[in-house]
Amino acid sequence: MRPHPSAPPQTLLKETAAGVRRAGEAFALRLFRSAAVRVPAYKDFLRRNSIAPDRIRTAADLQAVPPVDKKNYLTQYPLEKLCWDGTMAGKSFIYTATSGSTGSPFYFPRDASLDRRSMLMHELYLRTVSRGRVPSTLVIVSFGMGVWIGGVITYQAFKLLAERGYPVSIITPGTNKKEIFEALARLAPKYEQVVLCGYPPFLKDVLDEAPSHGFDPARRPLKLLFAAEAFSESFREYVMARAGAVEPCLDTANVYGSADLGTMAMETPVSIALRRLAVQDAALYAAIFPGTTKLPTLAQFHPAVARFDEQDGQLLVTGDNALPLIRYAIGDHGGVRGYDELLASAKAARPDLSKALRACGRWTLPLPFVYVYERADFSVKLYGAIIYAEHVRAGLQQPKLQGDVTGKFSMETKRDEREDEFLEVNVELRSKKSAAGGLRDRVRDAVVAALREKNAEYRYLSDNLKDRVLPRVALWPYEHPEHFRPGGKQQWIKKRK
Repeated sequence: MRPHPSAPPQTLLKETAAGVRRAGEAFALRLFRSAAVRVPAYKDFLRRNSIAPDRIRTAADLQAVPPVDKKNYLTQYPLEKLCWDGTMAGKSFIYTATSGSTGSPFYFPRDASLDRRSMLMHELYLRTVSRGRVPSTLVIVSFGMGVWIGGVITYQAFKLLAERGYPVSIITPGTNKKEIFEALARLAPKYEQVVLCGYPPFLKDVLDEAPSHGFDPARRPLKLLFAAEAFSESFREYVMARAGAVEPCLDTANVYGSADLGTMAMETPVSIALRRLAVQDAALYAAIFPGTTKLPTLAQFHPAVARFDEQDGQLLVTGDNALPLIRYAIGDHGGVRGYDELLASAKAARPDLSKALRACGRWTLPLPFVYVYERADFSVKLYGAIIYAEHVRAGLQQPKLQGDVTGKFSMETKRDEREDEFLEVNVELRSKKSAAGGLRDRVRDAVVAALREKNAEYRYLSDNLKDRVLPRVALWPYEHPEHFRPGGKQQWIKKRK
């Protein structure tokens, strides 16, 4: 039998950290044993790697099983051989695809079990933003509604919650801003609560433009649900102000999901609170995110929904689907911390932590944490230094620039006529804004300041090479198709054709 846990949130709220860990270990072992027998591709993969399934008896034994990834597994077998019982005949699937940002798209079949597990995480979110009792709620799904998973799985999760009796209504305008503004104007006033879901840069665009379409955040505060990308706490503050949200730990959340396994983890009140405290406290930051200055997303997961392990800084995830994956190298980097372990480290660095977390109240769940950095390909190299997109983004999100630029950009390293390398940063202007008044220089200076503050490699280059490593900034009109085509994900790294 396939494992398909569906514990309701009230059960999760009563679980202990030890109980959650045991449930996750049992889930991973059951899934491994079933896949080793019923998934032809995985059975062959284990044989090729000299793994005898009957010798994998404990969670510790499972750590010896080689990870699978797109290169060594998904692309090595026919799609049907990767599925349960080696067939797609007589089964109903919904297909989603990887974005293609790290290579050719791969189409993942998913079945109803994945939607039920996603529903569980969204139920926790819904009850959190509602402070317990869920009032009449309009959910506006503003993720792309194509073959990408964000829009469809968010719709499915809230639809299942509505079918369970929650007073939830859903509209799916996708990235059609006109329809989003119409929903905010015509439908939102009929509900006690509105949840706006979408890709972070796109929601920022929507919230920046909403006042000109009659939206008043003071009269209609929004709850915000993000996915697909990390963002800074200053970004959270900015969009909260535009949305009229008042409590960052309870009114917002970022989902860590994928086309591969759907909703895998989610920000919670305690993870948001810890992250916000950490960016202001160097000792706490080092205790939670040791050995790095890159700010990751910090989320919690239930290991009987999707289980994370970490190997050499690489995240491995185990989860059930029409195409099950065991110790799957998803392509993300980060780490995993047990609930008690992380809290103990954090309290040692900040003795008053319990008091600081008191606002999280009963929404403090004993679930393990996963922290995830942007993918390694979210960077370029300049004279050997790695330039991360998140550091450039931090510069563009400075309050002094918010009225002029959207925060979207694309960057790449190029060579000039003398074959000298330089960093080109293409920046999107806000609607009806121009590049007048020295704006290009102000944008460049803000980017350089952020890079020098956050990137030791760039700071070294800047100290030694001076103007040779100054970014060359180009300002583009709002939604210009060259770099900022509306809809879908922003390509932060410009790909060479």
